[in-house]
Amino acid sequence: MRPGIAERLSRMIQLPTVSAELEERGTAPFEEFVALIAELYPLTHQHLTLERHTEFGLLFHWKGASDAGPLVLMAHYDVVPVDESDDWTHPPFAGVIADGWVYGRGTLDDKGPLIVVLEAVENLLATDFTPARDVYLSFGGNEETFGAAAVEIAQVLKDRGIMPWLVLDEGGAVVDAPLSFVKGRAAMIGVGEKGVLTLKLSARGQGGHASAPPTLTAVRRIARAVNRLAPGTFRPRTPKAISRMLSQFSAQSSGPSRLLLKVLSRVPFLTARVFAALGGEPAAMVRTTVAPTMQSGGTAVNVIPSQASATVNLRIALGETVARAVARVRRRIHDPLVSIEVLEGSEPSPESPTDNAQFALLGRALEEAFPGVPPVPYVMMAATDSRHFHRYSPAVYRFAPLEMSNAQRAAIHGVDESVEIATLERGEVFHRALLENLNGTDH
Repeated sequence: MRPGIAERLSRMIQLPTVSAELEERGTAPFEEFVALIAELYPLTHQHLTLERHTEFGLLFHWKGASDAGPLVLMAHYDVVPVDESDDWTHPPFAGVIADGWVYGRGTLDDKGPLIVVLEAVENLLATDFTPARDVYLSFGGNEETFGAAAVEIAQVLKDRGIMPWLVLDEGGAVVDAPLSFVKGRAAMIGVGEKGVLTLKLSARGQGGHASAPPTLTAVRRIARAVNRLAPGTFRPRTPKAISRMLSQFSAQSSGPSRLLLKVLSRVPFLTARVFAALGGEPAAMVRTTVAPTMQSGGTAVNVIPSQASATVNLRIALGETVARAVARVRRRIHDPLVSIEVLEGSEPSPESPTDNAQFALLGRALEEAFPGVPPVPYVMMAATDSRHFHRYSPAVYRFAPLEMSNAQRAAIHGVDESVEIATLERGEVFHRALLENLNGTDH
């Protein structure tokens, strides 16, 4: 393992590849990032072929020793914006290295997970290693804005008749106490991901002066519609992945918690009710969530607007569909004068299995990088670029091989995002083991 991973990540962080601010910043930071990885990873660029897809997609191809289905390692190099009013300990785009940590926007999401992939590939190339299967590195520069880079890359591979044997993208991490009533560390691997649905609710009504308001204005109509979309809009249901997760937790627990986890793993209906009652992340695991995110209407403080709207973001539970979710929202609002427009809709993924060679390979790589930490399946609640592969690839998993505390996870898209250098080094070990152990997988 060559030294200097922290310094290389620091240089990546210093490039503000903020995909949501393209108009303000331009594409220069993105092109500088592409040039930077060519400088930092010369062997990768010498031995792997690179294709550009759309303006922001990078697809590296590493020819393997056989024609078996390839391994696809995914990451993205764009980051979310920074609120200038937030008080960061270190400037978010300075890439400060201090006390064994690298600080800055993107250290966890997703330049940290990206760099450990490149580090492993570069280190293996230095030993003249050839993987047993073809390997593709799929890096997107507009994941945070639901861009087209990963869409095109997935479609290109499909059109070429290339069926990935394993796809691995960002998602879970190595965490401590993954649930409030579960002790110990676990590597949470997303075996499925919820769908995304964004709706715009609109209404028109009688406008006029605010001194004589009608009974039901457009604003009140929209407010009423949003209020009807309570957390209980969708019934809870337990995906198989959650039952598998609880079963595994019960096996490594003791005392009353062991019995509780065993019961929950075997009674999905009870699990759904319990998790829904807990709220927060547990509730999001078992039901479609509804979150009003934006509202608009009106141009002056004393004028009743004739139209109003609200934007609602839903994360669709596994087993649900976009069409059924829209229909349920319509029934709950129960107002024909509120129009519903689908701004974006993607179906939830199927669940990838855990009793296959691919999941076992992840477990072997984990044992080398994080000894004693078991791989545990769960449902990813946020959207990743891998959703464009799960429509035709049977084994898609979401896991970043980094240790993350609760505070670090909260800093993703927040303040003081940072990563420990030691866990970056373990992340490189994980990916190196993953690539080396391809030799022992079934074809």
